[in-house]
Amino acid sequence: MTIVEIDEVTKVYEGKVTHRAVNQLSFDVAQGEFLAVMGPSGSGKTTLLNLISTIDSLTSGEILIDGVNPHLLDKDELALFRRREMGFVFQDFNLLQMLTVEENLVLPLTLDYVAVDEMAKRVLVVANRLGLTSILHKKPNEISGGEAQRTAIGRALIHHPALVLADEPTGNLDSKSSRDVLEILSNVVKESKTTIIMVTHDPIAASYCDRVLFIKDGEFFNEIYGDERRQTFYQRILNVLSLLGGSVNDFSATRLP
Repeated sequence: MTIVEIDEVTKVYEGKVTHRAVNQLSFDVAQGEFLAVMGPSGSGKTTLLNLISTIDSLTSGEILIDGVNPHLLDKDELALFRRREMGFVFQDFNLLQMLTVEENLVLPLTLDYVAVDEMAKRVLVVANRLGLTSILHKKPNEISGGEAQRTAIGRALIHHPALVLADEPTGNLDSKSSRDVLEILSNVVKESKTTIIMVTHDPIAASYCDRVLFIKDGEFFNEIYGDERRQTFYQRILNVLSLLGGSVNDFSATRLP
């Protein structure tokens, strides 16, 4: 079953110089698929994520999420759609500093007026799954970066969205925390059939995914599918990145642990 349909999507920024950030891009994402999007700086990765999340508006083309075109919804319908159907994980966590881990987790449920006992049940499930039980009453400034990102993932998943969008979710983490976060995301996809689209510059992060979509100058460049051995998938990702070009600093090329 297809959850996301991107059809001939184009985004042009008008200004003194017209910039075509995404150009006639088309691809589908299946339910329960973990998709990485890679490309050099300025290739349109973040613009693409912003178009899917409706932070940015389309110039032309169509985006469907679970059969709905969110760009055609009015303001109230869109707020509801984003809150119920989508989850977001960012590089800098975006936790509310004045709230505890538990309060950050339940934020999407609070906005949706979910009953308190149902909230408590879901917190328990998410906290157990993500190893957050012992820090539920701590504030974000009292926990590690890895714990903060696991909290952000919990917040993105607690309302059972159809689609999670992750923008460089391991960008601010050390290698062990990165691995923990990627294994969590990978397991979430397998266990709950949640669909995740992750923008990353890190081939190690991409090697945890089912498929990697490469874009260059806002256009489709290539795509490769994962196999049983992550080491060989990682090597194939590196091979495509070397063809893709871009600055050597655009991608992390550390060895796969």
